[in-house]
Amino acid sequence: MLPPFKGVLVHDHWSAYLQFECQHQYCNAHYLRELIRAHEQDDCRWAKLMHALLLKINQAVTDAGGELSESAIKGYRKRYRSLIKRGEKESPVRPSEAGKRGRPKQSKARNLLDRLRIYEDDTLRFMTDAKVPFTNNQGEREIRMLKVQQKISGCFRSAGSAENYRLFRSYLSSCLKHGVSASEGINLLARNEWPEFIKQHLQ
Repeated sequence: MLPPFKGVLVHDHWSAYLQFECQHQYCNAHYLRELIRAHEQDDCRWAKLMHALLLKINQAVTDAGGELSESAIKGYRKRYRSLIKRGEKESPVRPSEAGKRGRPKQSKARNLLDRLRIYEDDTLRFMTDAKVPFTNNQGEREIRMLKVQQKISGCFRSAGSAENYRLFRSYLSSCLKHGVSASEGINLLARNEWPEFIKQHLQ
């Protein structure tokens, strides 16, 4: 499915995904967790400020209805790059040790900083493209129960049962997104009825 994909792939920066010739957006929920770790464990002030900036940009995008003005984009990029420069001072590259070959092992905070610097466009694509989300957490949540089922049972007994499971999980997920609880959605199915949001779509 992925090799011919030409859209925007939102993921957690696993290097294997970089082989695909498409645009990328790195999941900022993962970045936020890494930034918290860098601040709390490595005492990186820049990481705390970058964490706050990413959240602020996301809120600005939401408030603007998904599209920021060019001036706002330039302003946020300037602040982003300013924090990268600050990070380079706070988390410098480690010098090579005498007698050891290859690049010196960097701290997790420095590796994070390098990714944020090198992949700036793929980190901030959500503020320049209204179709790109800040995080792929929703996608992870959607597939989580399938993975739990896989771990517990190993597999489905038939293609039909797998399809039924997929349809049922999709139905419940749609219900939750439209303010219908899982129990209410199941009760409606038991009464052979559809939730209002599906009725409106069928009309």
